[in-house]
Amino acid sequence: MSRKKLIAGNWKMNLCAKKAEDFANEMKGTVNTDAVDVVFCVPYVHLSAMKGIFAGTKIGVGAQNMHYAASGAYTGEISGEMLASMDIPYVIIGHSERREYFKESDTEVNLKALAALEAGLTPIICIGETSKQRKSGRTFNVIRKQLAFAIDEMSADDMAKIVIAYEPIWAIGTGDVATKEQAEEVCALIREEVKAGHGQAAAEKIRILYGGSVAPENAKELFSMPNIDGGLVGGASLKASFEKVVHFE
Repeated sequence: MSRKKLIAGNWKMNLCAKKAEDFANEMKGTVNTDAVDVVFCVPYVHLSAMKGIFAGTKIGVGAQNMHYAASGAYTGEISGEMLASMDIPYVIIGHSERREYFKESDTEVNLKALAALEAGLTPIICIGETSKQRKSGRTFNVIRKQLAFAIDEMSADDMAKIVIAYEPIWAIGTGDVATKEQAEEVCALIREEVKAGHGQAAAEKIRILYGGSVAPENAKELFSMPNIDGGLVGGASLKASFEKVVHFE
């Protein structure tokens, strides 16, 4: 089955308002394409401005996090309903930085993913192993465990509405990149796990991204692998050369 590639740029906590608008306007002229799906996941304060700048283009806008409650006394948090009301289609869930710095648990990641689906959003659910876990040969076990928690209580139909991003923690922002074979091996495992739990059709539909120091120099070889359906791109999504990641062909 042919799956359209998705290239998701994660701006993290970068760019003030003027710089964000200037960069978005530049990107509007270079990455507006039908060949792949492009989305920029931006800080909350930029969501409205980015929706306006990218209106009428093929470029989507996403958030970087959300709370699992629909509303309530959660000062500083944003709900899925709030994002949906702004017509924000994507939200990153369980990024390794959220897990490490803000102590998000596997259970919380699952609650957020389910809440995102309930709100009609497409969650980009991140999973990945540390350097220590990889070196000790535990990569597959870690991935299986994180994936099982993340998609718990999801149906086969839900699988077509989510995106899984494999982001080896040891490769994020380090300049170290998994080889195409290493990345493919884990993405293939993820697809096999989805197949085992939700069936062949669900496994064929779900998009699985690779994230971890993706750059113009390695995008083509990574995205050419059969089970890698695009990338979750950090630092490189803040540069003009992001165009080369998007047009990897």
